[in-house]
Amino acid sequence: MSEQNTGYIRGEKLKKVAQLKEMGIEPYGRFFDKKDNVIDIIENKEDLERVFITAGRVMAYRRMGKNGFAAIKDETGKIQFYVSKEEVGEEKYEEFKNLAIGDFVGLNGTLFYTKTGELTIRVKDFTILSKNIRPLPEKFHGLTDIEIRYRQRYVDLVMNDEVMETMKKRFEIVRYIRTYLEKKGFIEVETPMLHPVVGGAAAKPFITHHNTLDQEMYLRIAPELYLKRLLVGGFEKVFEINRNFRNEGVSIKHNPEFTMMELYQAYADYNTMMDISEDLISSLAFHLYGKYELEYEDKSVNLAKPWRRVRMQDIVKEVTSYDIETIKSDEEATLFAKNLGVELDNKVTYTKYGILNLLFEEKVEHTLINPTFVTTYPKEISPLSKNSQNSEDWVDRFELFITGREYGNAYSELNDPVDQKERFEQQVAKKEAGDEEATDMDQDYIRALEYGMPPAGGLGIGIDRLCMLLTNSSSIRDVILFPTLKKEKNFD
Repeated sequence: MSEQNTGYIRGEKLKKVAQLKEMGIEPYGRFFDKKDNVIDIIENKEDLERVFITAGRVMAYRRMGKNGFAAIKDETGKIQFYVSKEEVGEEKYEEFKNLAIGDFVGLNGTLFYTKTGELTIRVKDFTILSKNIRPLPEKFHGLTDIEIRYRQRYVDLVMNDEVMETMKKRFEIVRYIRTYLEKKGFIEVETPMLHPVVGGAAAKPFITHHNTLDQEMYLRIAPELYLKRLLVGGFEKVFEINRNFRNEGVSIKHNPEFTMMELYQAYADYNTMMDISEDLISSLAFHLYGKYELEYEDKSVNLAKPWRRVRMQDIVKEVTSYDIETIKSDEEATLFAKNLGVELDNKVTYTKYGILNLLFEEKVEHTLINPTFVTTYPKEISPLSKNSQNSEDWVDRFELFITGREYGNAYSELNDPVDQKERFEQQVAKKEAGDEEATDMDQDYIRALEYGMPPAGGLGIGIDRLCMLLTNSSSIRDVILFPTLKKEKNFD
């Protein structure tokens, strides 16, 4: 619809608002005691004597002299209603004449079936609750512009029922995860969003300034270090579902503000975290759909247990023939990657472990369709993980991959304060060399570890990506109510 047409229609709708006010009718109502959702009415459709009281947005309207039909939509469904001058009276019928598509209305009445068999409310009385002055997209084409859909989610929800269902499914997923973990003895906690130092993950932070304290603060990139402080304090099973913020790119897989579930369990390890991940996600899928086999885009995914567990070095060797055990130098590793056509950054000096991780990301990750735990990561890219037994180069860490994407990250937590401090120092050196994703030295966290933290397993699962998988959504923006977008400059 053109801006000119929109402006004309808004003008006509504003005239109707003025007309209602002249009639002594408030076009923007107050309290309405809604008793029945549309779904409740439909489920009780045989009770033709009962008076139902409901409310919703008008989605269709047609008037024929002394009577008219319209339809309302609420969160649960859509139903037709019928208004006759004889039933409601002349004054109320004049008010009905000012009703329009997009308005909110409350009504009460009994049910009947039209000659075509459509369930309909015969209105005894109604109340205009809110007048619409901006036209909704016309019903046959709906709201299809993807940019407008994300920016004006409030209209997207009105016009596209599947969007409402996807969002409801998201909330059901989060509710299930909470219930599952609570039954396992985990306690939900809240930790700070504003951090004095950057830590918990490798990512570029959002920076702000606290005026009273006169210091820089960072929107958290991960809650990890605070959750592990709780293990020091005596909590044994904790989890948090909340926002993280990373000042990075926007894509179908990334939103700068995203939701994570992180949990930590004392006396556990990364094997425990694999068991939890596997059981949680597979049981969640079965709860939602009554089966483990799902379709995601053009792929079939089987979430039934057990899931494959494979070391990173083994699967990279399997796919690319890169055998880190026989690579003699970092230079040999770099040459191997170049010969495979992997694009390298000339400003970076790669180690053979860095090349291993790069080969995994470039050549292996996208091949992992069914759930796969990739385990035993290089120590140099895992600053918070406990060393694998009898190893200085590998750590007890895994990442979970499904449909070629990462869904979770976990490890046996490093609880040696001396080792942790050394790894923080390595991160600081990287930061001073220009790595914007390197973490800071967190002296208070080191102090906490010095008081003693029990051995523990920790796990993070990206809620947005999990919702994408379980609702067959191709973009992360499809499962976030209000995704991050470039600031709008021109408003019609």
